[in-house]
Amino acid sequence: MDAKEVQWSELQRDPKSVAALADAGDVRVRRRDGADLLLTREDRMAASGEGAIATVRALRNLLAHVSPETAAEALTDEFPWLSLLPQESVPQFVAEFTKAARISADLGQWSVLADLLRGWKATAMVYTDPELLRQLSGPVDDDLGVVPAPVEDDDDER
Repeated sequence: MDAKEVQWSELQRDPKSVAALADAGDVRVRRRDGADLLLTREDRMAASGEGAIATVRALRNLLAHVSPETAAEALTDEFPWLSLLPQESVPQFVAEFTKAARISADLGQWSVLADLLRGWKATAMVYTDPELLRQLSGPVDDDLGVVPAPVEDDDDER
């Protein structure tokens, strides 16, 4: 279902009509000074989350009941770059993918799974460049200097 679109000024000017649009479906609020916003009803978001959790649990159970080779083959159909990885790395990807998908669904934070996929895809890309693979696989012989001390972030003090 495509989201209806309104401008930020329309939301400010007539919030009740924008809320009525949100009752019928998602509403994308266009802004000039930042990323667009997406308005959705909480009950639709909760249902999406429940559906995602159920799907991930079913996927996890399915992957647990098939051979590692079958799981790897099924995921390679979706992520063809898995074929670039060494065969011994693919079971590790399957395990990490399953875990990240479950975490993402439970938290409602799909960035966990997206980050994992980006990392593995970047790893697969390294295997397409033999010189880069050699450089990244070998020891670091150069002295790269002093490692700076960690910087404390205000957000770490929760």
